[in-house]
Amino acid sequence: MKVYISVDIEGTAGIASWSATNLGDPEHRAAAQEMTLEAVAACQGALDAGATELYVKDAHDSGRNMDLSLFPREARVIFDWTLTPDSMVAGLDGSFDALMFVGYHSPAGLPGSPLSHTMNRGNNYVKINGELASEFLLHAYVGAARGVPSVMVSGDKLLCGHAREFVPGIQTAPVKEGLGRATVNLTPQLACERIREAAREGLLRRDRCHLAVPETLTMEIGFKDHFKALRASHYPGATLVDPYTVTYTAASVDEMMTARMFIL
Repeated sequence: MKVYISVDIEGTAGIASWSATNLGDPEHRAAAQEMTLEAVAACQGALDAGATELYVKDAHDSGRNMDLSLFPREARVIFDWTLTPDSMVAGLDGSFDALMFVGYHSPAGLPGSPLSHTMNRGNNYVKINGELASEFLLHAYVGAARGVPSVMVSGDKLLCGHAREFVPGIQTAPVKEGLGRATVNLTPQLACERIREAAREGLLRRDRCHLAVPETLTMEIGFKDHFKALRASHYPGATLVDPYTVTYTAASVDEMMTARMFIL
């Protein structure tokens, strides 16, 4: 079996500040180590369930955060960015049997942690067909459009609940919970144990992880700055609803993600 694992950093255990997410910051080394350990735990869980090929995407900021030397020999790790609309799941296609998300976080508009956001920090929310959208949901739709089920997600507690709303059969591993500007975190050992188990169970139960793709997808973005909304509104097909809000209706996931790449 062939498994794709997309890895972010804000939803990993032990991280509560934006500085910890920045390559080169003194706090980043520990955060990147935990990101790597949690990604490796997902790999181990997938292998436990019979996976034979693993593709792991470093999907945070620089795309150059994780330690390649810690991954199992079955893994192929994607560093940096392809600059394509599939973004955090770049290279995902129908040859994969399952898609997993590690270290993901609540979207903008949901108080799952002090680091809640969607793709960047320049918006108050992103919605798809009126529903609050996370980075998980955007990329789970990419998987669904290619026939690849999203079987597991780890991150903050509210993000895990959000994921189950769209994919009820998905296995979740909440490793932290927001509390004001703070986060309450599992230890790395326990976080990795739970991620490994969720990855194993998710892959074994992948037939329960169907995500329906709507015939049309209307993406609504509430920008923090009016001038960013004005700029985005010039993308072909985008509409400026009010000084801060832009909508775009797509006939496919690929069309939506292409628009997202340029306007969000």
